[in-house]
Amino acid sequence: MNIPIQPDPSLIGGVPEAPLAFLPEPLQVFQVRARRFAFLAQTSRLAPYLKLLADICSLQARLCVMLPPVAPVSAERQKAAQANAMPPIDRMALADDPQLQETLAVFCEQAANLAMPEPAQLALTAVRQAEPEDVRWLLSNILSDTIPDDGVAPHLFVAAAVQLHVARLAATLDVSLLTRISTGVCPSCGGRPATSSIMGTQGIENVRYATCGCCATQWNEVRVKCLCCGSTKGISYRSVDTHEATVKAEVCSECNSWVKILHVVKNASLEAIADDVGTLGLDILMKDTGVRRHGFNPFLTGY
Repeated sequence: MNIPIQPDPSLIGGVPEAPLAFLPEPLQVFQVRARRFAFLAQTSRLAPYLKLLADICSLQARLCVMLPPVAPVSAERQKAAQANAMPPIDRMALADDPQLQETLAVFCEQAANLAMPEPAQLALTAVRQAEPEDVRWLLSNILSDTIPDDGVAPHLFVAAAVQLHVARLAATLDVSLLTRISTGVCPSCGGRPATSSIMGTQGIENVRYATCGCCATQWNEVRVKCLCCGSTKGISYRSVDTHEATVKAEVCSECNSWVKILHVVKNASLEAIADDVGTLGLDILMKDTGVRRHGFNPFLTGY
């Protein structure tokens, strides 16, 4: 007997809609990132720095297991944030959070066992010996996506600890309660994107997701749109190699800014933070154009 095939009700109405966001799975995020940094170090002139970042990310992954669970964002806070189109994680309040300060202390203690050049060791020691008000200043800079050019090295270790804590915090959120804030703003913590990626998800091809440089949340953005000012006009692309390059600079002539865009559909091994650092040559190329970089990656500050 032939049984008629009924259409899938979930597909009635046209093309499926891309999810607003994907929350991070911190252990997986840092493990994948560590492996990518280590791979990139094999063929890069930045090998010593990339190896250090691989070790830092490996440490972040280990601490995901070692540290006690973070106190989750309350359901009430999440619902209030949704109602007011705000991110549920209040990043600036975290500068005084004892749990983040403890994470920083443990991270720095463990990081002292990593192999690193003397200047990095001195910077790490400075963070470990810093007075409480100085620690708060360091944390506030990272949480506001602003790192002074004359203090890059100490901020590297603080940024890694903040990434660890805020990614674990973002992982506790209810993704259904997230709401779109505005273009180029992380719906989990309000951070800036490090990069964006063209990828496929849930049967939808060539969709774009930005990746937060702080909490690692990925959120959906319009394919051709400036992540700084939101303009869809005057968008162009530049790369170090040919037009087939998998990592390009998306340039906006309206606000004179740019953000890297990774074509994960062409190379599934690309990682939003690691390949941002690994394509430093593109940053050097763009610096000569006078266009300002909008993407925030604490591991690239000072370059």
